Amino acid sequence: MNLATDIQSWIELIRQPWHWAVSGAAISGILFLMTWMGKHFGVSSTFKNLCTLAGAGKKHAFFDENLKDSYWRFAFVLGALGGGFLASQFLSSPEAVAISASTIEHLQQDWGFDYPQGHGFLPVDFFNFSNPMGILLAIVGGFLVGFGSRYGNGCTSGHAITGLSHLQLPSLITVIGFFIGGLLMTWGIMPLLFG
Repeated sequence: MNLATDIQSWIELIRQPWHWAVSGAAISGILFLMTWMGKHFGVSSTFKNLCTLAGAGKKHAFFDENLKDSYWRFAFVLGALGGGFLASQFLSSPEAVAISASTIEHLQQDWGFDYPQGHGFLPVDFFNFSNPMGILLAIVGGFLVGFGSRYGNGCTSGHAITGLSHLQLPSLITVIGFFIGGLLMTWGIMPLLFG
């Protein structure tokens, strides 16, 4: 075998859908290492760090912090963005994401979304840059996620992964709130928007 064949076989292995337990084990390993190093896993603090880097600490004490302890977080976020880009452009599976037949039927009959569309979960005929409603929902949703993450002092990964594994009561309450919000969105707001 030559090097090109070896690389192609590795790429084909990476492109296949993997069992969810693989990512669960990887997250557990990362969480264990970060806890051992005295760090907290989460991404939303990066926004605060970026504001500090931009000089917001000179105007507001909230942003006046020592960035030396947060350089790892910048590397983590850049790695996640770079890895996501590489995966979507070069390693994505040619198959659509496998979801249940009842979900596909619900999307088509109740909300008018054809599935599959591309390689992901989102219906690209709605969420695209030529649909004003899709753009508005993306902007409002992004603002709410960002605001909620900072107001709740952490994002879903920070609370659900780090906070719960450290047995923190505020994280448990926050995760319960995430699930209540998800249920309200799925069963209350989305039928109004798309039904």
